[in-house]
Amino acid sequence: MAEAPSTRVWFNRLVFVGLAFVLIVVQLVPLDMRPMIWAAPDILLAATLAWVARRPDYLPVIVIAAVFLLTDLLFQRPPGLWAALVVVLTEAIRKRARGIRNMPLLLEWGTIAFGIVAITLANRLVLAVVMTPQPPLGLTLIQMIATILSYPLVVFVAYAIFRVSRPAPGQVDGRGHKL
Repeated sequence: MAEAPSTRVWFNRLVFVGLAFVLIVVQLVPLDMRPMIWAAPDILLAATLAWVARRPDYLPVIVIAAVFLLTDLLFQRPPGLWAALVVVLTEAIRKRARGIRNMPLLLEWGTIAFGIVAITLANRLVLAVVMTPQPPLGLTLIQMIATILSYPLVVFVAYAIFRVSRPAPGQVDGRGHKL
């Protein structure tokens, strides 16, 4: 029978959900009424990928799916498409979490960057196939590049503020299970 997650794991899940809601509200609140000529990075995506790459036990797939489905609905994107792509990417990263644990930050960053590029292009391709209106390609590319460039800063903030770090080899949780 599966063991219940520890209090620390539940606390970090709640912290992530709270952080996600803060990031969503910040994106929804209009700070300037003029049209933007550049797209801000998707900090929620970068934070999710950083948490999954470093501590996959903190974020179950249902939390990721629920948060990104909510963003699809609130940001008026096709419901479920971006959420599904993010879930696929996070599960691929979760599957490789032990390997990522031993990588230097630069290789981890490259792995995450490849994933961000893949889901961004897959999203554009699916939207093009079903002939859904899309934002300009330039803005999508700017947001993708900005998200990739912001990843090391998000990792630093996740470590410095939220204490989301890679588990050391051989580290165990409170119940003696290997991380």
